[in-house]
Amino acid sequence: MTDAISYDRPNTVSGLVAKHKELSDLREKYRAEIKKLTVDIDHLDATIRMFDPNADTYAIKEYVTKHRAEKGSVKRFVLSTLREADGPMTSRQITELWAAERGLSADEATLVTIRKRIGACVKVCVNQGLIEDQGWTTQHDANGPYKLWTIKKGGE
Repeated sequence: MTDAISYDRPNTVSGLVAKHKELSDLREKYRAEIKKLTVDIDHLDATIRMFDPNADTYAIKEYVTKHRAEKGSVKRFVLSTLREADGPMTSRQITELWAAERGLSADEATLVTIRKRIGACVKVCVNQGLIEDQGWTTQHDANGPYKLWTIKKGGE
């Protein structure tokens, strides 16, 4: 007796599998295009601010959230960054890596906004038992000290 599955319409199943692959590939292509467009928009914003530091580019992007991240991507980034880190990291360090990863040449105001998002993600991860506090920095700038974070042992 065989456990092989037989289909009444094998071409239908293979067609659906092929369509699934085609749509998945298309989604990845557009995801890469969206990332490129986001970087281009960020560069345009920076150039506009070079000529007019008070320019409000939010009106230009009426419905687009600035530096929007795909749902769950910040959490994945934070956890993988802490997992690969040699030691505890601050939310500021994670923010700078995030900006570099996205190709942002971000000004201080943008970094503050992103750091708040990273900080909120860290807080959620702490509440979920994934990240733990490792004390405070001893070497810091005038805005410090900063809290240090690591992946909680056995928390993954």
